[in-house]
Amino acid sequence: MTLSVRQRDKIVATNQREFGERYQSLKFPDNHALQIAEQQRSEYLAELHGTVVTDLLGTKLDMRKLSPGCKICTEGNWSCLFISGKCNCRCFYCPTSQDEIGKPTTNSVEFDHPADYVAYLERFGFAGASISGGEPLLTLERSLAFIRAIKRRFGSGIHVWLYTNGTLATVETLSKLRDAGLDEIRFDIGAIDYNLQPLSRAVGLIPTVTVEIPAIPEEKERMKCLLSELRDTGVQHLNLHQLRLTPFNYDQLQARNYRYIHGEKITVLDSELAALEILQHGIREGIDLPINYCSFPYKNRFQGGASRRRNASFLLHGFESLTESGFIRTLTLLGKPAKLHNIISSFGKQSNAETLWKINGAKNQLTLHPSLWPLVQTDGLRLLVAHSGAYQKSSVSYRNPFSTIELSPTKNIVVERVKHHADFELNQDQAELFAAVFIMQTQSASELPQQDMWDELKGFEKTQEGLLEYF
Repeated sequence: MTLSVRQRDKIVATNQREFGERYQSLKFPDNHALQIAEQQRSEYLAELHGTVVTDLLGTKLDMRKLSPGCKICTEGNWSCLFISGKCNCRCFYCPTSQDEIGKPTTNSVEFDHPADYVAYLERFGFAGASISGGEPLLTLERSLAFIRAIKRRFGSGIHVWLYTNGTLATVETLSKLRDAGLDEIRFDIGAIDYNLQPLSRAVGLIPTVTVEIPAIPEEKERMKCLLSELRDTGVQHLNLHQLRLTPFNYDQLQARNYRYIHGEKITVLDSELAALEILQHGIREGIDLPINYCSFPYKNRFQGGASRRRNASFLLHGFESLTESGFIRTLTLLGKPAKLHNIISSFGKQSNAETLWKINGAKNQLTLHPSLWPLVQTDGLRLLVAHSGAYQKSSVSYRNPFSTIELSPTKNIVVERVKHHADFELNQDQAELFAAVFIMQTQSASELPQQDMWDELKGFEKTQEGLLEYF
């Protein structure tokens, strides 16, 4: 899905707002440099095509041998618990300050007790849980308590992994993690100058040993040389992700004179190219170490969409549906009462459940599930399309509709419904085009007019394909 000029301008404006005056100092390549970079990426992807597996609408590769945790993530069934916010390393690429221990947190919700988190995993139907931070081994007893509680309740039914920089990964500590039931451990060797000794201790103790690091452009050649050593040490998976600029790491990344590209967030252009080159090298040399490039578009679009879909199950009405990108969609026909009455009569004749539609008190607004659309004659009608997102909250804001979910006698979670845009009001022709593209799927989204309204609608209805466009 190619971005329109209007969409690009909107993204740039959002990025400018995030960084304010500091945005002006960022180095964005000119058109010539962007063309060279795009050509380079195309060549990498062309060579890899047919050898690696690219999926999730082209945002993730190589998909052939993902670690068990990554596979669960791609299925949208993963919960990440930030066990604390404190770290003992100061990686230049870290996106947050990581200087406060705090409480175990996921999706802004704090968990004082492992039992409450276990109840949360069960209620939301997760198949995987990760222990992250900060550095989880700084609060080892806390990390062990949560891992034990998860494994006692679910056993092999939930895969549990832990992220660490490895500085505290002694044999004794790793043995405790194994005994607690840890299934997978992921080392950020970039935090310790690519020292493999800590992870070598984990091999044979923890069932799956993974290295997960950002693709750092200036370390590209070093990583190529390390691939065989990682494999020989016993590492089973290498995950490379894309460097992202944040207000916290701004000064550190700027000191390295990186080139940036726009997107949902600003990312480092040469980080992606480095990841693809490392993957290409591993394939060319026949190094039997699965490499997974986890791009920022994958993280932002698919992890976010999975969270919205999961939360929406607590708020969705029978006459509503979920879009591909995980937003709650509400369709409402506007017209004369007699016309809407006739449509409702056609629903009944087909024995459709009455929960699939709702008529307002004035009888001039009919909200309906998209499965009923083939029974609708749109003559003289308008269509309102609304989109909302479902988000977990630690408490009720009283600004939006919500559902309170009881996890235990002492712990509740709030799922709140946030409307993202004013209703789109479509005339008859527009309503029929909307239905053809997004409901019946008899037409492609590429056939929509190049207009702001349709650009906005696509953003809520469809998950954008592919890696970031370079601009």
